[in-house]
Amino acid sequence: MSPPSLSIPIRSPERRVEVAWFSALCSDDYEFLGVPEGKLRSSYQHCGDIVQLADRLGYQNILLPSSFQVGQEPLPFSAAMAETTEQINQLVAIRMGEIHPPMLARHVSTIDHIAKGRLTLNIISSDLPGEKMESEARYARARESIEILKQCWTQEKIDFQGKHYQLEIPWTDPVKPYQQNGGPLLYFGGISPPAKDLCAEHCDVFLMWPETMERLEDTMRELSDRAAGYHRTIDFGLRIHMVVRETEEEARAAAERLVSKLDAEVGEAIKSRAQDNRSAGVMRQDALRAQTKDDYIEDHVWSGIGRARSGCGSAIVGDPDQVYEKLQRYIDLGIRAFIFSGYPHLDECELFAKHVLPRLDTTKLNVSQGRLPKETPETPLTFGPRK
Repeated sequence: MSPPSLSIPIRSPERRVEVAWFSALCSDDYEFLGVPEGKLRSSYQHCGDIVQLADRLGYQNILLPSSFQVGQEPLPFSAAMAETTEQINQLVAIRMGEIHPPMLARHVSTIDHIAKGRLTLNIISSDLPGEKMESEARYARARESIEILKQCWTQEKIDFQGKHYQLEIPWTDPVKPYQQNGGPLLYFGGISPPAKDLCAEHCDVFLMWPETMERLEDTMRELSDRAAGYHRTIDFGLRIHMVVRETEEEARAAAERLVSKLDAEVGEAIKSRAQDNRSAGVMRQDALRAQTKDDYIEDHVWSGIGRARSGCGSAIVGDPDQVYEKLQRYIDLGIRAFIFSGYPHLDECELFAKHVLPRLDTTKLNVSQGRLPKETPETPLTFGPRK
């Protein structure tokens, strides 16, 4: 029986998916949600252990988040991890406006060469720490930053005149990346109108947080239509937690155990620390959870994590077959990138790799889309002529 045809145009129609894990760089690892333990702090060692385990287990990518919390800053951390891993890509979160765009491009180019192209970027457009900026202005700044990055990676000079940046730089040799045909892939999430438009015009993978299947499909259809308006196609990704056990009863019990010591006020305090805690995406997830009696917003999608976490607030809960079938439904819809996580992250990383990961047909999107060269490319940092 052939798979159902896709009703939503996407860049990668083949049913191969990129499966990523998540490293808890921002004080986000627990055995019991909301109960911090020293052994799970976001130290270089612990966060590095998560990345290296995902690398050994065959995940194709790993998200390195960004937030003003105790933990690791993703750009320098990813440079260190590039030297300690073998095959995994890193999806590095970068908040637009934090670093002057040409110098951000230089940071990225440096890490891209260290990692030999095993680098992807998660574009963030939330407020900077201590900053309160109107949404339209934030996304305008993000758009300008991305446009400058693209000039850095694809042109011989930088010539940009915008509201936030006015730049004339006669050469781009210092910022040429290892990856070709446009540089590192850009992943992006956000459901406000300016966020959707920014992704449609400039990014490669639109990342969604957990909602019902119907809502995900509506969002994908809208984004695909917006991208078509720019004569583009994009891919879609889902960021969601994972609780997989040998039986459904065990999985549900593990989910309930995770929140069994959670104090509601502590949960709200944890959520409020994140820059995105009042974003449209977080509020939509909160509204869905409020409509439930048991925190399940649909079959096998449990939203209890959102009681003590901003951003992604739900998990797929079930036995291996149930989890696999749920993922197949997402793949049928057109999702081609998954970013999973679980508590504690090391334990759940192993469980998913044991029960489900080998059953999935996987790829790296930067490979399938021709960004990662098969041979060392000629760049100013490889064997290009010195000037």
